[in-house]
Amino acid sequence: MAAPKYVPTLPTDSPRTYGSPDHVPDEWRPVRPGDLDGAQPRGPQLGTQGPDQGYALKLANLLRPALRLAPGERADDAVRGCLGIAMRRASLFGRAPVIHDLRLAFTIWGLLDDDPPTDLVECRRQLFAGVGNVMHHYSAGRRIADMVPESTLRLTVEEAAAAWRDRWVALTGATDCQ
Repeated sequence: MAAPKYVPTLPTDSPRTYGSPDHVPDEWRPVRPGDLDGAQPRGPQLGTQGPDQGYALKLANLLRPALRLAPGERADDAVRGCLGIAMRRASLFGRAPVIHDLRLAFTIWGLLDDDPPTDLVECRRQLFAGVGNVMHHYSAGRRIADMVPESTLRLTVEEAAAAWRDRWVALTGATDCQ
């Protein structure tokens, strides 16, 4: 590495150069119990990996005042129930969450509408009850995120907003509520 001009050097000094180490380590192999061999595992209850997913919580809290909850519903449950959907949508596109991911999740569950269908509200009450308590209901939140079809996640917010009222069961994947 060259020295700055203010460092005194003698013209007869030999310049420093790079030298290879005496020992080259063996290539790395996944041999420990926690090492992943190949791709990240996929499946129910495993979640979806993506960059900066914690930002989704900040975005969800920005939309919290816009939520239209029925009597007996809690905002924490609604936010936590939709966070997994938003993070799953963001990772599907290989990016960090954006506000539209949260809008889509809240839209398909009728949480941004003043007058959602009664059967949707009842389904939402059953599925989202207590999900805001992550310590005890993590798997319920994962189940909500996993049930939404990938085709729904690929919709734009406008497409979801136009279709959710008539097709909320197909968009959310909540076939058990029927």
